Amino acid sequence: MLKSNIRKRIIKLRKKKYKSFKIINFTKIKNIILKYKKKPIIGGYYPVSYEIDCLKILKKFENEKINISLPVIKKNNEMEFFKYSFKNPLSINKYGIPEPFKKKMIFPNILFVPLVAFDNNLYRIGYGGGYYDRYIAKLEKKKNFLSIGFAFSFQKIDKIPLNNFDKKLDVVITENKIYK
Repeated sequence: MLKSNIRKRIIKLRKKKYKSFKIINFTKIKNIILKYKKKPIIGGYYPVSYEIDCLKILKKFENEKINISLPVIKKNNEMEFFKYSFKNPLSINKYGIPEPFKKKMIFPNILFVPLVAFDNNLYRIGYGGGYYDRYIAKLEKKKNFLSIGFAFSFQKIDKIPLNNFDKKLDVVITENKIYK
């Protein structure tokens, strides 16, 4: 099946089932992160189109004095992460997604990744722009980091059709299971 067909089917299903979703357990996420990094710098995302809402999780980390950041879209389907605080305003990018003002660019060592679908091998389908695959490739050259995808359990499919640019996630967390 083509990625575009998978994307359409899962987004439609996600919209339909979004309201019945249970919140991902913060303690589980915190334990995974602190086992990997004692001083995490978290790169989050602002949820759109019925994605898993990681804002409450980011807020809890910020309350624990952990640095958080959000992506800012650039030219050529690239992005960078900038330090963020819930005390700061956001601007709206060309896709209608809130993003921080470009003050302090940072390179996260924990990266929360939105996704449309994922498989047993922890490959994902996003929206087709390649933003996260490009950013993960860039980050791999700079530092060790942990990539964590957030998804509903119904977003898991048997196999993602891959191309040379697709990047595998380290962990995918759903409302009822952790995939490693």
